[in-house]
Amino acid sequence: MATTDRHAHTLALAHALSAAERGLPVIPLSRTKLPALRSPHRSSPYREDPRPVLCRGECGRPGHGVHDATTNPALIRALFRAAPWATGYGIACGRPPHHLIGIDLDTTAGPDATESTAALQHLALRHLFTVPETVTVLTPSGGRHLWLTGPPDVVVPNSAGRLAPGIDIRGTGGYLVGPGSLATHGIYRLAPGTSHLAPAPCPGALLRLLTPPPHSHSHHPAGRPPDGHGLVQFVLAAHEGQRNTRLFWAACRAYENGLGEILADSLTEAAVRTGLSEHEARATIASAARLTAAP
Repeated sequence: MATTDRHAHTLALAHALSAAERGLPVIPLSRTKLPALRSPHRSSPYREDPRPVLCRGECGRPGHGVHDATTNPALIRALFRAAPWATGYGIACGRPPHHLIGIDLDTTAGPDATESTAALQHLALRHLFTVPETVTVLTPSGGRHLWLTGPPDVVVPNSAGRLAPGIDIRGTGGYLVGPGSLATHGIYRLAPGTSHLAPAPCPGALLRLLTPPPHSHSHHPAGRPPDGHGLVQFVLAAHEGQRNTRLFWAACRAYENGLGEILADSLTEAAVRTGLSEHEARATIASAARLTAAP
């Protein structure tokens, strides 16, 4: 292991143990921000049954992603020993005692870098809540993660762009990259002035936005899904700095309404007209398809 990675591994373990002391369950992450340990049930030519194994750690072996998250120092050290290439750590959301909720404000370089922050403030004004002072983590790409806590009896689902373009939610079954982690593009750091804070309770009005009622198709006129014209126009209206975000949001909505395959080419064409390459556009749409297909 290179000296830099060895140093990053040691720091990540130290940060992870510190987070665990505060009641935050953690797992080791690779530079790609994905869980560092591969599933022990991954496909093998020696397995007779090709169906995926639905295991969340019941087998007792590591490699189950966020389901491995723990606050036990001995288990954390064992996970990091099993993944010496880990340079970061993830913090499981929705788990006691904090029931963490992550508000991921995806900001990119350019004139629209503050779009997601402005969108959150607009939601706050519209729904009459205040975004509280809370733990804030700065991402290498210029984004921000706001840490909030939720009530133990409320399950907040993960979502991408559901509230607004550029705002992703990390809830039950998701995780946040912890401060001090080294990823491919840099280090995650606590924002100045927030290191002394504890995660603030999620405002009630915001919590209601994060826990939408079960999806229903009955709200479409005469039972018909939307034709997708508005989603295409939404992508066409994108400016530099928001093109990928808008495309991803529109593609998620299209797949949620059963229009993903129908609109894929139109959304790609719209994105190309705004300046994205066809390869970038199709990769973004494919990401939306994978996300919305997840259970």
